[in-house]
Amino acid sequence: MTGTGSSQSHLLLVCTGERGLCGPFNSAIVRLARDRANSLLADGKDVKFLCVGRKGFDQLKRHFEDRIIETVDLRSVRQLKFENASGIGHKIIALFKAGQFDVCTLFFSRFKSVMAQIPTARQLIPAVISADAGGNGGAVYEYEPDEADILAELLPRNISVQIFRALLENTASFYGAQMTAMDNATRNAGDMIRRQTLMYNRTRQAMITKELIEIISGAEAV
Repeated sequence: MTGTGSSQSHLLLVCTGERGLCGPFNSAIVRLARDRANSLLADGKDVKFLCVGRKGFDQLKRHFEDRIIETVDLRSVRQLKFENASGIGHKIIALFKAGQFDVCTLFFSRFKSVMAQIPTARQLIPAVISADAGGNGGAVYEYEPDEADILAELLPRNISVQIFRALLENTASFYGAQMTAMDNATRNAGDMIRRQTLMYNRTRQAMITKELIEIISGAEAV
């Protein structure tokens, strides 16, 4: 939770969708992560990416291919479960224990409504604790097993729970964005059909009028 005490090396965990046809959903998350990476690189920091989702990897590899250390593909997963997030959480913890990064930031899209999805960055390691987080009020607790054993189990699970929440938010946001995009596409297609139909009818009417004028003119000439 306290990290390494340094902020030199950053791991950006970028969660996007596995499919497109969802408007700016994927690109908005990638843009937020890319801007953070460029800012860190400008400050002389070391940046690495761990991509969850094919679309994020496809966009990030154009500029940061050598900085992507791993990609998690969830295309074969029909329904997200905690085990999927737990596997990603274990990867994060293993990389942290190996000294691969000092700060880990999670990027995902927070679901607000079907029409609105908010790209969000949340720091996982070290944990961000709000200033108003109170203590235990002076109470004394006895733990069984001891505190170290409990924290050794709970803290890695906390990372996985946050990742699982982000994946669920992403899924809801993806379907909302896809519904909106498909609705807009259907509406635009209907507008185009109406415009093309009107143009066709006007052109057809102009050709008929022209032919009638030619016939009448020819009859008068005879």
